[in-house]
Amino acid sequence: MKVPVWIFADEEILEDALGDLSTTQAVNVARLPGLVGHVVVMPDVHQGYGMPIGGVMATRVPGGIISPGAVGYDINCGVRVLASTIEYKKAKPYLSDLASVLYRNCPSGVGEKGSVPLNNEELDQICLQGARWALTQGYAKAEDLERTEEFGCLEGADPDAASKRAKERGKGQLGTLGAGNHFLEVDVVEEVFDREAAKVMGLHEGCLAVQIHCGSRGFGHQICTDYVQDLQFAVIRYGIDLPDRELVCAPIESPEGQAYLAAMKSAANYAFANRQVLASHTRRSFHEVFGRKNSTLRQVYDIAHNMAKIETHEVEGENLTVCVHRKGATRAFGPGFADLPGEYRSLGQPVLVPGSMGTQSWILLGTQASDRLSFGSSCHGAGRVMSRHKAKREIKGDRLKGELEHEGISIRAGSMSGLAEEAPQAYKDVSKVVNVVSLAGIARKVARLHPIAVVKG
Repeated sequence: MKVPVWIFADEEILEDALGDLSTTQAVNVARLPGLVGHVVVMPDVHQGYGMPIGGVMATRVPGGIISPGAVGYDINCGVRVLASTIEYKKAKPYLSDLASVLYRNCPSGVGEKGSVPLNNEELDQICLQGARWALTQGYAKAEDLERTEEFGCLEGADPDAASKRAKERGKGQLGTLGAGNHFLEVDVVEEVFDREAAKVMGLHEGCLAVQIHCGSRGFGHQICTDYVQDLQFAVIRYGIDLPDRELVCAPIESPEGQAYLAAMKSAANYAFANRQVLASHTRRSFHEVFGRKNSTLRQVYDIAHNMAKIETHEVEGENLTVCVHRKGATRAFGPGFADLPGEYRSLGQPVLVPGSMGTQSWILLGTQASDRLSFGSSCHGAGRVMSRHKAKREIKGDRLKGELEHEGISIRAGSMSGLAEEAPQAYKDVSKVVNVVSLAGIARKVARLHPIAVVKG
């Protein structure tokens, strides 16, 4: 190991992590060249491809490496939260209709085509502009971009670094949720823990909010697939000794490393645009059900996981330029961060932590201590404890749907087996995960959400 591994967990979460290869994968990551500080393992950790999901590592720039497996296949999978002043008590009679309208307007499912078909030139512009493209096309408000990580666009993307196959997969999928753990969820703000911060964010106890969880769809998946294969040759060319072939990588300053970084940024920008279009579809759905006058949805924030980003962090008393890989982990910068919108600068960056379907979700704020503890990173969700295959074997989707609807949660899903994969019992208790990062000082609690309608692929 070149650096130590820091695991943030309680006893129960650590027990779960020792039940799969998560900790072994974290040790393998710590053996990669060019790492600084320590490898971080978040409490939502579970086994992934090469690097555990819930893992964070930082490599020197220059002198370090970049690894597609340490970013993940769903590049810039992320979460967007929209808030309203619609009171749950008044909205309750309309929730079933709202769920149906959202399901109709926000396409979901494997291979599902979007409502915004693109030609090659338009796709290239999305790769370069991200959510800015959505603004020019009428799918965004200017304040949406202000409340999006990196203002919805990573500079340095190059659509030519993405393969023809990746582009073919991406052209028809803009404005879609996809499948797996992706969802669109209507929540009620159940409890507020920091009233000042919640007020600034537009979160009102007893009112509706919306979470959108999705990423770069087939476009990002194909980019990761392509570069995992291509970089196998780079490892040999640069004499990199890998502890695990799934951690294939290249020196970040090499042509291969720069090509992957440019392609990854293209996928990240596609994902920012994708969530922005879905936010537009969500607003349209609310207008259909509640009317335009009282159904405004204000963006709280949009934040990514599954990214590699060039940042400056203090490591052992020295400010270093590093490439931070956050795989199933989300940024959690504290108060004073210059790139936050003005209203959030004194509070810290919002951290959005969705639970599993049918359970609580959380809105947190990053802290100054997170820079020292975790390269300014936090958990991104609940984290699996049961494989998808096991969940489908043990849980009946139609029965689960009935149970959730009995609890007052309207469910719209295209597949009962897909629903079973995402059952609450397949995941950790998200509130216990959040308690770990809160007690560790990585993030602090602002509000807890409870689901009342869920759209799944």
